Amino acid sequence: MRNISKILAMILLSMVFLILTACSGRDETRTAAPANDNNARTEAKTIKIAYLPITHALPLYIENELANDNSNSFRLELIKFGSWPELAEALNAGRVDGASMLIELAVKAKENGIDLKVVALGHRDGNVVVVSKDINTVQDLKGKNFAILSRLSTHNILLHIMLKDNGLSYSDVNIIELPPPEMPAALSEGRISGYCVAEPFGAQSVAAGKGKTLFESHELWEGSLCCGLVLRNDFIKNNPEVVEEFVREYVNAGLKAEQKDEDVKNITAKYLKAEPGVLDLSLEWISYKNLRLEEKEYNELVGYMKETGLSENPPGYGDFADNSFIDKVK
Repeated sequence: MRNISKILAMILLSMVFLILTACSGRDETRTAAPANDNNARTEAKTIKIAYLPITHALPLYIENELANDNSNSFRLELIKFGSWPELAEALNAGRVDGASMLIELAVKAKENGIDLKVVALGHRDGNVVVVSKDINTVQDLKGKNFAILSRLSTHNILLHIMLKDNGLSYSDVNIIELPPPEMPAALSEGRISGYCVAEPFGAQSVAAGKGKTLFESHELWEGSLCCGLVLRNDFIKNNPEVVEEFVREYVNAGLKAEQKDEDVKNITAKYLKAEPGVLDLSLEWISYKNLRLEEKEYNELVGYMKETGLSENPPGYGDFADNSFIDKVK
């Protein structure tokens, strides 16, 4: 009986061994990738980019719609914010890899020690000075309320240029800071006599007949800078090939944005709320061509920032701009 029990035990152990071996073999066959599979691709890198829902970020919207279907090396994840301070905080803390942001904010962040680079512009021009119907000249704004989003903005610089060119200064107007969505209503209700802000909020007043355009930004500052595509420098250093493709697709998206056709407008409508007439007018004022930040215009920008007290020790052009990727775009 002992011999029979030993034989049965050995048979049972052998069967268990064979079953385990067989199961192991099936699992390896299911999960292992073929060694010579030419179609196998590495996992795409996710790029988290912060933005505000304005027309100034249009190339990002288009890239998000098109590049994710074509890119081999990255997946774009756009993260919407409700204000510039929230966006800047997320970028500074490293919760996002980059942002479409006010270039003055980026300069100030770099000045304060945040290691970032501008790899492209968001657009050129595209801002307007909107005033109430009773304002016909800059002098008419004397003693009146004029709204901007923030002192640390292109809109503040445009206000400074407008006043200076017409013999006025900040002290001649009552400058107040308002969230952009409140500005059209404030103008309509007479609480302010003018404002300058990112689009499409200027076009809202003009298209509704509640305000008029006193200046387009190019009339005050030709080719004016406003928003830039900013990336954290650690992300650039760790992912140069990914960044190269990302910037290439971004520039191509800018070229498509410049067409301002129905396809572009349909994409834009997915990211911001604007009536068709408002969007049409907003797009008339903006350009998405030549998104390379040039040294001469950067020096002009920081000159205005010093002049208006926005910056004391701005970073040099070489420390702030990285054109190595945009220069590879054909």
